[in-house]
Amino acid sequence: MSETPSTPPVPVVPEPGPVSRWLNQQGFEHQLLDPDHLGVEVIGVESMFLQVIVAALKADGFDYLQCQGGYDEGPGKQLVCFYHLVAMAEMVAKMGVGDSSSEAAKVREVRLKVFLSREDTPSLPSIYGLFRGADWQERETFDMFGINFEGHPHPKRLLMPEDWKGWPLRKDYVQPDFYEMQDAY
Repeated sequence: MSETPSTPPVPVVPEPGPVSRWLNQQGFEHQLLDPDHLGVEVIGVESMFLQVIVAALKADGFDYLQCQGGYDEGPGKQLVCFYHLVAMAEMVAKMGVGDSSSEAAKVREVRLKVFLSREDTPSLPSIYGLFRGADWQERETFDMFGINFEGHPHPKRLLMPEDWKGWPLRKDYVQPDFYEMQDAY
């Protein structure tokens, strides 16, 4: 019996959503990523363009930073910093108007992701100047993953002691056998 060669699967390219189309119209380069499990549009952004794209999205109505955080794709892989933006003023304006299940009442939201090499000291510009709520969120991401936020007004550890070595939520982190608290008494 001879086996017929199988053709490799053709990668499915996600359809550009409304935010991606708007960014294209404005001339902003970005990477289309698959929507999340709720259908929220996800866009990959280069770190050097992060502030400019976030400022443009804020001017377009995305006035609320719902969440900023990070995660590790695994040992030897990339670190990821994400930003979830919501057009909150639009949502409030739509409340009580018409059927809440209609397409018109749908909240505009987008998630941005910045992929960073763990080999170098990962860094990207802080968006604190655009969203004050990024303050502690960026500090937590720094504290747990070692991602530096250039231009952050208070770049220091938030959860771990100042003298802690390493980044506890990186998947290649080796936990020390003990940690001796200084000045504990």
